[in-house]
Order: sequence, then structure tokens, then C-alpha cells
Amino acid sequence: MSRTLTSFGRTGAAFAALAILLIALWLGAAIGETAIPFSTVAQTVANRLWNAGYPLEPIDEGIIWSYRLSRAVVAASCGAALALSGTVLQSLLRNPLADPYILGISAGASTGAVSVAILGVGAGFLTMPLGAFLGAVIAFVLVSILAVKAGRGTAAIILAGVAGSQLFNALTSFIVTKAATAEQARGIMFWLLGNLSGVRWPDAWLAVPAALAGLVICLLHARALDAFTFGSESAASLGISVRRTYLVLVGAAAMMTAAMVSIVGSIGFVGLVIPHAARMLVGVRHGVLLPASALIGAVFMIVADILSRTLIPGQVLPIGVITALVGAPAFALILGQKRARA
Repeated sequence: MSRTLTSFGRTGAAFAALAILLIALWLGAAIGETAIPFSTVAQTVANRLWNAGYPLEPIDEGIIWSYRLSRAVVAASCGAALALSGTVLQSLLRNPLADPYILGISAGASTGAVSVAILGVGAGFLTMPLGAFLGAVIAFVLVSILAVKAGRGTAAIILAGVAGSQLFNALTSFIVTKAATAEQARGIMFWLLGNLSGVRWPDAWLAVPAALAGLVICLLHARALDAFTFGSESAASLGISVRRTYLVLVGAAAMMTAAMVSIVGSIGFVGLVIPHAARMLVGVRHGVLLPASALIGAVFMIVADILSRTLIPGQVLPIGVITALVGAPAFALILGQKRARA
């Protein structure tokens, strides 16, 4: 009987999460500088997916399907992927400040993507997502080597990550300044702040599978992540292959980060703040924490995208500006609450 209730509870939670995500996507498609009725959004989706034949204004239908809904889907994927990456890195390293941005993974992915786009690295064999992935992996390997050399435990990797971020950000700026045209430089610098303006449905074919694959990989290692809560030695004593788990999960975090950076640029605070918010809501068990982080991250990014399009009439802000403006105070509030509880 208890197993049946547990199964119903999990099914209900899954349906509730799906409903919340669909509502957020609905809002993302309806809200903008020009408000569009929610019924029009539903009819547009029905026309596009099932040829329902609702009579709609071509302009409204085009705005919803080709612009707003594709942005919302990619934003949700990006938020989920970055939140998952932050959750995994914080658990593996047992450091509340670990996230793809601070550890230099985002900066390395940006350097890799810019190298392919501007310098033509790979001679046509490397795409921007693959270049971003290689840059992310190289950055994390470099940061790990620096941390091992420092020999001061997990705190050292944060210091090494800051140094690595500065290094790769400097390399990116050097490449843009040296090799890019004025038009390319403007586009790249805007993109590096986080930009969803050019996102369309083909980008979703990369973002959605990357986020889903990362979620599945992380969920398959949820028990291992629970064991890492007590340290790598405790995890090893429970029969967990520490090295293999590190490689798989760090590789998944790098893959998700690289895919999102190649599409929308470098976005901070999502991987740092969302895991802490999720822990406050659902606890530390990774079987629940991972999907909760993904859901909260997805909804947060959709809301941030809405704000980026509506805060200043006639102008679209970089989404990284919104996440920083919201994320920094939120993180300060979370730290204050944790200190008060301690």
C-alpha cells in the first residue's frame, strides 16, 4: 500500500511539474511588448502541431510560433541545464559556490565558441557547439590542475576557477579585439552577456536534447551524488567508483554548459542560486533535488526572458543582465537565511 501511495505521489509530482512548465511556456509566448491573448497562443500551437485550422492573424501567429515560443523553449532548456550543472558541481565538490560560471566552464565554452566562429579553428570540421564543449572541458581540466597544485581542498578549486575564468575571458576579449570586424565584435559582446534574440526552432533541437540528456545522466547518478554529500572517501566506501562518477558527471555538466553557451552565450548566477533555492524547498536528496532544480531553473529563465523583453519598451536587454540583477540579491538573501539558521 505504501509503495502504491509513493508511486501515486511521484506521478502527481511529475504531472504538477509538467503543468508548471507548460504554464510558464504559455506565459512566455503570450507576454511581450505586444500582449497576445492566451487563447491565441493555444490556437497557434494547435494549428502548427495538429493543423487545427483556427483563423488567426498571420502576424500574431508568426510572433508566437517563430519568435516567442521558440525563445521560451530554449530559455527553459538553458535554465534547466545550468541549474543541473550547478547542483552536480556543488555536490561533487561539496562547495556551495561551485557553478559553471565561477569554475570557468562558461568562460572556456565562450572562448571555444568564439575561436570557431571568428578564427575558424577546426577548418570547418568543428561546429560552435563542439568548439564550446572542447573549450569547457579544457577550462575545467586547467582549473582542476591548478586546484590540485594548490593542495588546499575543495576551496582551492573556487580560487582556481576565478583565475581560469579571468584567463579565458581575457582570451575571448583578445580574439574579438584582434580578429573580429566591428559588426562581429558588437554581436559577440552582446552574445557573451546572454542573448536570446536570434534564437529560433533549430536551436531548440540542440538545447532540448542536451538538457534532457543531462537530466537523465544526473538522475541515474542520484544515489552516487547522495553519497558524495559525506565526501569522496565515504562514497568510495559505499562501493561507488569515485573517478568514473567524477568524469561522467563533470562531463555532463560541461556538455550542458557548452551547448547552452553556444546558443545563448554566457549566463551567470543560474547555476549558483537555483540549486540553493531548490534545496530550501525539497531538501538534499538528489532524486528529488535534481528535477526540482531543473524545473525551477527552467521557469526562472522563462521569467527572466519575459523581463528582458518588457522592462524597457522598444529594447531587448541581454538576459544575463536580468539573471545577475535578480540572482545576486537572491543569493545574498539565501546566504543570510542560512547564517540565521546556523
